[in-house]
Amino acid sequence: MSHWFPPLPRFGLGQQATRLDALPGRFDPWLLGVAFALAGMGVVMVASSSIAIGEGLDVGPYYFLTKHLMFLALGACVAGVLMRTELKSIEQKDRLLLVLCFVLLLLVFVPGIGKTVNGAKRWLNFGIMGFQAVEAVKLMYIIWLASYLVRFRDEVNATWGAMFKPLGVAVALVALLILQPDFGSLSLILAITAGMLVLGGVHMPRMFGPVLVGLPVLALIAIAEPYRWRRFTSFWDPFADPFGSGYQLSNALMAIGRGEWFGVGLGGSVQKLSYLPEAHTDFILAVIAEELGFVGVCLVIALYAVLVGRAFWIGLKCVEMRRHFAGYCAFGIALWMALQSFVSIGVNLGLLPTKGLTLPLISSGGSSVLGTCAAIGLLLRISYELDRAERQVARLRGEAAQVSAGIEPGTPPQTAQPLPSTAASALGSVSIGSAPRGTSRLRDRVEPSFGRGA
Repeated sequence: MSHWFPPLPRFGLGQQATRLDALPGRFDPWLLGVAFALAGMGVVMVASSSIAIGEGLDVGPYYFLTKHLMFLALGACVAGVLMRTELKSIEQKDRLLLVLCFVLLLLVFVPGIGKTVNGAKRWLNFGIMGFQAVEAVKLMYIIWLASYLVRFRDEVNATWGAMFKPLGVAVALVALLILQPDFGSLSLILAITAGMLVLGGVHMPRMFGPVLVGLPVLALIAIAEPYRWRRFTSFWDPFADPFGSGYQLSNALMAIGRGEWFGVGLGGSVQKLSYLPEAHTDFILAVIAEELGFVGVCLVIALYAVLVGRAFWIGLKCVEMRRHFAGYCAFGIALWMALQSFVSIGVNLGLLPTKGLTLPLISSGGSSVLGTCAAIGLLLRISYELDRAERQVARLRGEAAQVSAGIEPGTPPQTAQPLPSTAASALGSVSIGSAPRGTSRLRDRVEPSFGRGA
């Protein structure tokens, strides 16, 4: 081949790929900014809402704040690891991650490992700390489903079997969550599955059947337990039984109403003084509404809107560049953050029945903080590789333009010299969209599709 391209070693065509791989990416500044803003607001509000609870439990006023900061620091380390991990290596472990999902959800039933809290078997006992298994399952399941949609993208749109396989996996996970029980998480997993299938290109009419069957079944599960039925009925009129089934929601609504437009001031909440249960976890938004008012609630909603909107935008850009695994992961995380924050805010405002879902990055809770930080870390890695790929495309397009003008690639404009005719014609044969022999190598390097079945 060397006698066909004699001038190529002078430019180092083999070195061009190295230069492209060496191009760094950048983490999305919007994601970083909104993540720090939510985490910062969480630290402030956990400190404000948990002082009275800590004193009431005789563990000290800053016990829950200290725990929250420790888990936030640990979550930052987990996020840092994911931010430095190539997506391709994560995708290659998709099946292992799915197996781990079932292992974790089964371990909660093993005596000595699983731990029961408030009648629910959702926790793993690690000695120095407890961990809610489903928080890790959410992210691992999203990664597996994203990989599945890449490998069977055409089949999901064309066949019933390819669509029912992820639905079957979701139902199996839901069955384990029913045994715990954890109705909030199982609803979230089903909604994420449906959303990712739609965004992955499933044939929409085929989705109507599973949805029409699944919704009544879900409703029956919701009302099967007496305590769930009481939550549902009290949601309509919490003040009908303000000291019984409507106690949590009625106190939350009183806190929200007391906050009015600008709140009573940071630290001035009355409802957090042992009146509002779970003031630092599930009902932390009610404390925000009381202390920061309507403006504070709008700020929280705006921050989540930016986070979710940016995640969807990054996912769309990845799909446009044929980086489907990255795009579907971004879609899954966006759906997770959107649905969980919507449910948590809706519960606090009395728009939805009471569920045990925390406010991501704001509520206290080690498992939730770790899971959310890991998701944000993966999302930042996706933004990094997307930016890197865009820079590679821009570099190749610039060099292709120089080749078409007869200028040696990489030469500064002020010193550009025309290429010899043989070199220009040789490089022209490997420009983007021309000769197939050189095109595939450059295109795979610039716009890789990590799906093994793509």
